[in-house]
Amino acid sequence: LARSGAVYPGCNVENASYPLGLCAERTAITSAVAAEGPSMRIAEIVIVTGRGIVAAPCGACRQVINEFADDTAITMLGDGGPLRLTLAELLPHAFGPADLERRAD
Repeated sequence: LARSGAVYPGCNVENASYPLGLCAERTAITSAVAAEGPSMRIAEIVIVTGRGIVAAPCGACRQVINEFADDTAITMLGDGGPLRLTLAELLPHAFGPADLERRAD
């Protein structure tokens, strides 16, 4: 869910060359950026696996989410109910522009 109110679904895109696959989180984010531009901001992310298990975003997805979010809520749905965490809880020491500025000092 973007702050604009638009919903952008995503899906895993597998590839025989394993590292080239894309996770659903990143395909949704790239769709949102393509539609709204680089200033798009994420309001919330909901992850559903279709297998009834709670699945958290991988490290690469957490960093990409960080580029387009503040302290966004991430809800992971499973058969036992939802698990809702903030991006800061999933990625407590995120790498971003502020880190680059600090390192340049």
